[in-house]
Amino acid sequence: MNKETLQQSMYDLIVETSTNLPKDVRRAIASAKERENAGTRAAMSLDTISNNVKMADDNVSPICQDTGLPTFKIKTPVGVNQLEIKEAIYAAMVQATKDGKLRPNSVDSLTGDNSGDNLGLGTPVIKFDQWEKDYIDARLILKGGGCENKNIQYSLPCELDGLGRAGRDLDGIRKCVMHSVYQAQGQGCSAGFIGVGIGGDRSSGYDLAKEQLFRAVDDVNPNEDLSKLEDYVMEHANELGIGTMGFGGETTLLGCKAGVMNRIPASFFVSVAYNCWAFRRLGVRLDPQTGSIDEWFYQEGEKLDLTQGTEAELETAAAKEDGQNVVVLEAPITEEKIRGLKVGDVVQINGRMYTGRDAIHKHLSDNDAPVDLDGQIIYHCGPVMLKDEEGNWHVKAAGPTTSIREEPYQGDIMKRFGIRAVIGKGGMGPKTLAALKDHGGVYLNAIGGAAQYYADCIKGVDGVDLMQFGIPEAMWHLNVEGFTAVVTMDSHGNSLHEEVDKSSLEKLAKFKEPVFK
Repeated sequence: MNKETLQQSMYDLIVETSTNLPKDVRRAIASAKERENAGTRAAMSLDTISNNVKMADDNVSPICQDTGLPTFKIKTPVGVNQLEIKEAIYAAMVQATKDGKLRPNSVDSLTGDNSGDNLGLGTPVIKFDQWEKDYIDARLILKGGGCENKNIQYSLPCELDGLGRAGRDLDGIRKCVMHSVYQAQGQGCSAGFIGVGIGGDRSSGYDLAKEQLFRAVDDVNPNEDLSKLEDYVMEHANELGIGTMGFGGETTLLGCKAGVMNRIPASFFVSVAYNCWAFRRLGVRLDPQTGSIDEWFYQEGEKLDLTQGTEAELETAAAKEDGQNVVVLEAPITEEKIRGLKVGDVVQINGRMYTGRDAIHKHLSDNDAPVDLDGQIIYHCGPVMLKDEEGNWHVKAAGPTTSIREEPYQGDIMKRFGIRAVIGKGGMGPKTLAALKDHGGVYLNAIGGAAQYYADCIKGVDGVDLMQFGIPEAMWHLNVEGFTAVVTMDSHGNSLHEEVDKSSLEKLAKFKEPVFK
């Protein structure tokens, strides 16, 4: 096999997976847009997602800033040197990271040090199988942390909120899968896809669940029982009303695929791998003699332009839905301005904001801030950044990360440093909500995965602090214009996330009675 050709093929697979949403996923999003009620936050979120997909196409840039943990599944003919394929993948990963197609995401679990090139112990994940066919089948999924954190595993029998007892049968499995959609809420960037692994042990069950995500969205399960299960979940999970980004709406789930394996009598696991709408999964057929790409997978049919018929601005419909005007915020923000906002309001931010993720929040809980944060805005974001030849930084992708991870720190940090607004996705918990009310703060929900849409709002990088934590975790000083988000937690004790959670739990209870005998 030609070393350079193979490496280029692996590089092309990585770049296409990161920047080009598969055609089967585009069809699923297009169907969701048709179902959604026009003029709602959910409809406009889908429009923003559609615009983001188009921008990623045009810019050949990451669809989402969290390019995730790359997982390769590769099938090779007998006799193919798998070590050569590994070496080509490693070299392609380094180049793709250098070119800004991947965010440096490989972190030492003990020291927290970022390798900077996406290589390290266990990263990327590469799984090989041999087969008797005469070509190499190489597939890649880029699964971000927000959706990975909403994976869940059940041990049957068990008791489930809203659904009661789930037994060791197909109906118990059904309850687990329905509950898995409920528990994800908007934190995994819904509307999403799920892979279900039934049986095995704890590790093989999760592997089986993630393996289902390599199936085409519109395929049909050959197992009749599993096909019925998939159809049931797709019909009824969308009745939970969680909706896109957890804003409420008609579409919560875009795909459900289930697989089964044997188990031992003492254990019965149901494992669910949740994937966000930015379902970045592609594959190629490689010539084992040359290493060149002969065919792309998941790309059958027309490449839909999802932006056809979309409205350009998120705030238009969101404001219409709630009868609110768009409120312009520019830091430093006064407490009085914040107290005037309430859940459902739409804000447009101009001027300065600072990024801050896990490492920053932990640092600020024990140390002084590197800048004056009084009246300022913190953005839960780990951007993809590139430095030009003059030493200037440029933002290549900058969507929000899941905020709930910062729940232990957020309220205390806001009060200590005078922070008035926090931007993220998926909402936060009761500790933060109480702090918003006590301190005079607000939580703003941006559209998860819309990394190109928000990068376009960033007009400049004015500085950076705490680079020792790595590019995703550093505190970037961003100059923004027209950065739009929705108030989902206000200073009056109101939370849209609590409301949707409560209403979806009530709806979940409708599916308590047996369905599969």
